[in-house]
Amino acid sequence: MNAVTEPETLSELIADCALIPATLQAESLPTAPVTAEPWQVDDACHGLVAELDVYV
Repeated sequence: MNAVTEPETLSELIADCALIPATLQAESLPTAPVTAEPWQVDDACHGLVAELDVYV
């Protein structure tokens, strides 16, 4: 594979990825995502779109 061109096959991509130095590879798995608070619509939020016929 030529380092200047993009890999054209899956085999070339795998071979290219195998050349990534260990110092650039992830050392640990990312942490689990944090669950967001439930979203609630209050009167102020509803008032922003209450008069609109079509909300875009």
